[in-house]
Amino acid sequence: MQTITTEALTATAFAPFGDVLEAAGDFRLINAGLCKRHHDRARIDTGDARTGISIFNAEPRALPYAFDLIERHPEGSQAFVPMTEHRFLVIVASSPADTPRAFLTNGAQGINLHRGIWHGVLTPLHAPGLFAVVDRIGDTPNLQEYRYPQTWTVIAG
Repeated sequence: MQTITTEALTATAFAPFGDVLEAAGDFRLINAGLCKRHHDRARIDTGDARTGISIFNAEPRALPYAFDLIERHPEGSQAFVPMTEHRFLVIVASSPADTPRAFLTNGAQGINLHRGIWHGVLTPLHAPGLFAVVDRIGDTPNLQEYRYPQTWTVIAG
């Protein structure tokens, strides 16, 4: 069995794969000083197609979590913004030949996967698995899948 251990989702650790969406770091006050705006947190890339917002409702999973499927979107980025305060699992890899990494959000983070980044399927750890997803809406295919010859198991770190 191939095992990977979760690590905390931080902007530095996740930078090779995408952006961490969270209310941390620099901000400016708006709305008469009643709101902190953490500005321009993700590089949304939809190429020559339009940008859309969809709602996903995924079945929750549990750790340890076994998987053999990863996917990527070669034509655009894909952002996952949870609509609850529950943690979710983010699996990424630079390529199918590399060992995947598993990040665990803190319940107040979303992610934006950069164009072409291999990643696991949406993996909420609690119900409801409700997410706003910002990604490319276009007429050309934007999904490639890869199945590992052996299953990976993610365990809590």
